[in-house]
Amino acid sequence: MKLTVLKAAATAVGVTLALSACGGGEGPAAAGGPTTLTVSVWNYEQTPEFKALFDAFEAANEDIDVQPVDILADDYPEKVTTMLAGGDTTDVITMKNVVEYARYAGRGQLQEVGDVAEAAGGDKLAGLDDFDLDGSTFAVPYRQDFWLLYYNKALFDAAGLPHPERMTWSEYRDLAQRLTAGEGEQKVFGTYHHTWRSVVQSVADAQSSGDQLSGDYDFFAPQYDVDLELQESGAALDYATAAAQKTSYRTMFETGRAAMLPMGTWYIAGIKQAKDAGKSDVEWGMAPLPQRDGGDDVTTFGSPTAFAVNKNAKNTEAAKRFLEFAAGEEGAKAIAAVGVVPAYTDPEITEAFFQVPGLPADEGSKEAFEPGEVVLEMPVSEFSGDVDTILNEEHQLVMVGEKSVTEGIAAMEERVRDEVLG
Repeated sequence: MKLTVLKAAATAVGVTLALSACGGGEGPAAAGGPTTLTVSVWNYEQTPEFKALFDAFEAANEDIDVQPVDILADDYPEKVTTMLAGGDTTDVITMKNVVEYARYAGRGQLQEVGDVAEAAGGDKLAGLDDFDLDGSTFAVPYRQDFWLLYYNKALFDAAGLPHPERMTWSEYRDLAQRLTAGEGEQKVFGTYHHTWRSVVQSVADAQSSGDQLSGDYDFFAPQYDVDLELQESGAALDYATAAAQKTSYRTMFETGRAAMLPMGTWYIAGIKQAKDAGKSDVEWGMAPLPQRDGGDDVTTFGSPTAFAVNKNAKNTEAAKRFLEFAAGEEGAKAIAAVGVVPAYTDPEITEAFFQVPGLPADEGSKEAFEPGEVVLEMPVSEFSGDVDTILNEEHQLVMVGEKSVTEGIAAMEERVRDEVLG
């Protein structure tokens, strides 16, 4: 399944109790006050797009107050799963990726919002087709991201190395090893790979024409070899440490602990936020995601981010108004202004995005926004959630060395075929 990207732009479960006083029906309108609309988010203070959207929506809808339900990013899927299973009434649920979306929609936990998607922009919404489940739509995309390579210009300059351009994974591996320096707390890693399985498996899927739902996973092997060699050589923080310490990729890059970072375009807003607040002085640029040998074009992966209406929402009408606003033109303008790539496609908004102060203006960074192809991070189907769980479990065992790459892939294939497809 492929996505088309714009060439130009391309805490805890206890929140249920905390929200029980938000009113019934359509919020506290009976008391004459504004409706309180609750929206699940992650790392609210570090994710500026949420505040930008909420402020803009409230300014346009004075009868509604938005209350974020803030959840730690790494805990978000588990917390939301528990919330929905327990009948939580949070109005709007942010879909962090299409795997979670397929899981929640398949369980009947979301409201159908196809009419809202059409009102918000319809064909102008990049990634909307990825939320089509048997002709029904249960979430509306407001953001469209893909992966590229961030790099620290100062660390490259200090090492006497040219700033990165398009390169292969082998060249990237060698470059990361050359950029690694120091020891202990002062060590600078050549790169940092976060603990998500997509850093390995979705890359392999996109750049090999593989299929994560197939039950055949030999195409994962070359990418695992790259990642394991990076951590074994010390050029990247090892997976076990990163997972145990819940290492933040933002901290690694913004403090100069990592010279390179493969990550999604959503992080642009995070870097800008940190620099604007004086919390980081990193001088950064962007380059295309490294490619497998022999590729003729730049291929990467990505996924839209969407809002959905909870089946048990207290304020359905207000929730749908929010979805239409966030995914539409006004919401797109609000998030583009903080450096986030909107799903709503419009030349004026694209131009405004590239004029945001603090974004790299060099040609190499702009070129990174023009990949030849963006493949969906995980196909959407009734099997997506179960396959994702298995692939993630086995990924962890491979990355910490409890299974070899060969053993891990064999286990993935056997489990997916027997437990899901069989």
